[in-house]
Amino acid sequence: MSDAISSGHTPETGTNAHPLCVGVIGCGYWGAKLVRNFQELPQAKLLATADLDEERRAHLRRQYPDLRVCADHREILGNAAIEAVVIATPPSTHASLAIEAMEAGKHVLVEKPLATSMRESEAMIEVSRRTGRTLMVGHTFVYNTAVEKLRQLVASGELGKLLYMRATRVNLGIFQPDINVVWDLATHDLSILMHLLDARPIAVRAQGESYVQPGIVDVAWLTLDFPGGIMANVHVSWLDPCKIRRVTVVGDRKMAVYDDVAPLDKITLYDRGVEMPPPTDTFGEFQLSYRYGDVLSPRLQWEEPLKRECAHFVACAQSGASPLSGGQAGREVVAVLEAADRSLAMDGARVEVAQVVAGKSPD
Repeated sequence: MSDAISSGHTPETGTNAHPLCVGVIGCGYWGAKLVRNFQELPQAKLLATADLDEERRAHLRRQYPDLRVCADHREILGNAAIEAVVIATPPSTHASLAIEAMEAGKHVLVEKPLATSMRESEAMIEVSRRTGRTLMVGHTFVYNTAVEKLRQLVASGELGKLLYMRATRVNLGIFQPDINVVWDLATHDLSILMHLLDARPIAVRAQGESYVQPGIVDVAWLTLDFPGGIMANVHVSWLDPCKIRRVTVVGDRKMAVYDDVAPLDKITLYDRGVEMPPPTDTFGEFQLSYRYGDVLSPRLQWEEPLKRECAHFVACAQSGASPLSGGQAGREVVAVLEAADRSLAMDGARVEVAQVVAGKSPD
């Protein structure tokens, strides 16, 4: 990822003359983090927040006495001074709020997932095109320096030919009432894996169970078939005693592990592999050769990913540049999530993502 994202402006536009005036709609667990980042960002000016919960509003007033705090999001949309809106509300409201905001002339950063269906995603993108407003989705991990390093390792060919990838994102809670664990947690890993490969999965198979809330899957396994014969497995759970946030990428030359929970060494590079012997007619001569080389942890210039995301949004809104996680990127992830839902409903049957994109009904 370029320094332009970290600094909050593009090389083409340079430092902007005035900060972007921002409002935040939804100030719960994640919304509060967005409020903090935009409050601290020198290239932005947070003017107002909106939340339906009276206790949240009282907390915001205590923490930010100079900030306008309201219950009705329409106060923010009707404020001509506010140029951009950040939406951190339940996913079922993302599309309607984002469209309303863009129609009101605001640039929009909406939390993941972009929407809860392909139909909603496409409607949001169309409004963004028609109004000329920036639409960006909060795929926070693509702004993570460790993920960017992993992407560089893949793109440079240092890992060799990619064979498979594995992602694990499990912990105890936080249970969501309106979406299942795939839409909540797997969204992160899908955005990471698709960012690493610059590709969308061809097909997905998903299985899961609802143990705590009837009808809402809280533990799931996804198998993704990417172009080039690369397979990926994703395990997500709200019902696990340990917090694990790990992505493993295996190539035929080297292997890499990204551990987001690790306090220091987020990326570990393993010079390990298996080498096939020349063809032989004698079974006794067949011996695999294992290579055990160095284990390295590349140095990373660490910065809070959410801060980088917020700065990137400001830069794109002010310059008109396309966001790294724009509406199309959000749409691609939603397509895979929809395919996963179909597969869950069919007990793990293989679902082609292209069918979802084309709007075809499952067989």
